Amino acid sequence: MITHSQAGLLAMAAGAVISLVSLSGVFVLWLEPERLRRWIPNMVGLAVGVLLGDAFIHLIPDAVARHGNVGEVCLAVLGGVFLFFVLEKLVRWRHDHEPIASPGANQILPMARMNLIGDAVHNFIDGILIAGSFWVDPWLGATTTLAIVAHEIPQEIGDVGALIHGGYKPAEAIRYNFYCSMTVLAGIAATWLLGHYAEQSLTLLLPLAAGGFIYIAASDFIPALHATQSEPAWGQVITFAFGIGFMQSVAVLESLHQRFNP
Repeated sequence: MITHSQAGLLAMAAGAVISLVSLSGVFVLWLEPERLRRWIPNMVGLAVGVLLGDAFIHLIPDAVARHGNVGEVCLAVLGGVFLFFVLEKLVRWRHDHEPIASPGANQILPMARMNLIGDAVHNFIDGILIAGSFWVDPWLGATTTLAIVAHEIPQEIGDVGALIHGGYKPAEAIRYNFYCSMTVLAGIAATWLLGHYAEQSLTLLLPLAAGGFIYIAASDFIPALHATQSEPAWGQVITFAFGIGFMQSVAVLESLHQRFNP
């Protein structure tokens, strides 16, 4: 049996691993500009599949399991959609009022900033999940971390593509995506300080994050994919489906692990 402090240190180490996983998309730095341009819509398609898959396959079912009332969870998901709608209104208002440095200055689209907000919230929730699982049992903490790593890899690759599509340069996309991943450490620290209060907050945070993911995927990323007319759509269709399928495979593996390791 490990102490509370030891569990916290293990959780912080796991959080550091999750943050490093955010660098999965670093390969874009070595792609030729033309090849990167062709790949970006497919990476956005992957982001859509992973975001929707995470919302409907992981976050909402987990919230229902914790809360027990499907209606209230669905209401909280709608609250998340509304919250991110309001946030994007604010982001777009600020975007419209930003001074343009020069006629050729690159503009960061609101969809990219919204993705950063959603990713930061999601990683904070992952931090609470990691910390809570390590305090229950170190083995449970390790398996929870592995499950999060498994679904973070395609998500981080898709996020980098979405950020580049939204106007960030490849190096900036990698950097800002890494910064957002560090909120996993904030989630662990909050759980360390607040204990079961942080765990209880998941009944609200999970559906809110799910609503945010649904909003970002449906209102920002999917319209962006439809606006990409110059490239064949099959790559987007395949990566969209792959993102959903990958999240489902992670859910199946988690279910099998819980069945054989109750």
